[in-house]
Amino acid sequence: MTAQRTALSRGGFISSASAAMAALPLRAYAQARSAPPLARVKVDPARVIRTVVGLRPFRPHGFVLRAEAFGSKTIVHNYGHGGGGFSLSWGCATLAADLLSSRSPGRAAVIGCGVIGLSTARILQDRGWDVTIYASSLPPNTTSNIAGAQWTPTVVFAAQEATSAFLETFRRAASIANRAFQLMAGSTYGVLWIDNYSLKQAATERDELDYAVSAGIEDLYQDIETIEPASTPFAVPLVRRFTTMLIEPNTYLPAVMRDFLLRGGKIEVRTFAALRQMHDLAEPVVLNCTGLGARALCNDDELIPVRGQLTVLEPQAEVDYIYLANGIYMFPRNDGIVLGGTFDRGDWSLAVDAAQQSRILIEHAAVYRS
Repeated sequence: MTAQRTALSRGGFISSASAAMAALPLRAYAQARSAPPLARVKVDPARVIRTVVGLRPFRPHGFVLRAEAFGSKTIVHNYGHGGGGFSLSWGCATLAADLLSSRSPGRAAVIGCGVIGLSTARILQDRGWDVTIYASSLPPNTTSNIAGAQWTPTVVFAAQEATSAFLETFRRAASIANRAFQLMAGSTYGVLWIDNYSLKQAATERDELDYAVSAGIEDLYQDIETIEPASTPFAVPLVRRFTTMLIEPNTYLPAVMRDFLLRGGKIEVRTFAALRQMHDLAEPVVLNCTGLGARALCNDDELIPVRGQLTVLEPQAEVDYIYLANGIYMFPRNDGIVLGGTFDRGDWSLAVDAAQQSRILIEHAAVYRS
């Protein structure tokens, strides 16, 4: 969703992406013209209520989903989902549990209490496992709480690095997760269907839908249409609309953690500095869902941080859509209007960058016609 992400992935996208995109269903915008106009986001420095920074755990070759023997234990690795942790969570959790299908359910430890750890723990519970989560941080103090959390798993890997085997796994995980979130839609989990407006300055400019086609998951994006820009408040010549899901992290994560605890799950606050410390756990099966922490635990030098800075404005109940425009994006949530636009590879800093915040505010203000 950012300019940096475009530079990261462009080289490996298949050359037929534009042709495939042209084959997607398009509908006239006649009905929508009579709908109420889209409310404008009030982009004003005086309306900023907080700025947060998170580090996405990114691997150019894609996430790790693998089981291995570790002394007397079995470890299943499930980490490295880049900017798609929420989007892929239930899918990768399901595939991780599948790696244990030859074992009878018993006691299992899940390391990590972000969106990947919680969904993995819940899938294991549903399959009869007695699960304890060990984590150094719990919601609302996890990296997952900072995520934008729109269902768009297109910043997970570098297309030029992905193998055909990985892409098959990725598509399976995306499909499973998409279906799971559909069944969770509503206020209980903070999952809602929402219109997305993809704003382009030129037909050759890649957008979210182009990335979806290149990744082979365009069938998971709904209600796609090209619309008349003049009927919108956006200052661009090309607008495409599609429907996807938006997840409210500060509603969703506590709800899933509650489900885990109600089913007999246990949580222990604990930090692991090395993988060998997992030998001390009583559980014979360990699922490593440590995100960026897996770099040190597993000596995985390919796993790098991709820094994301989000500026949050006061909530606007009348804003009920998302826009994505040339590397920036806006998500309307109950806890504020989220403005994003950074994807900084290899940057470990959690400090707020004032220059980036100023740029993000300026670019978001320019989205709308004067």
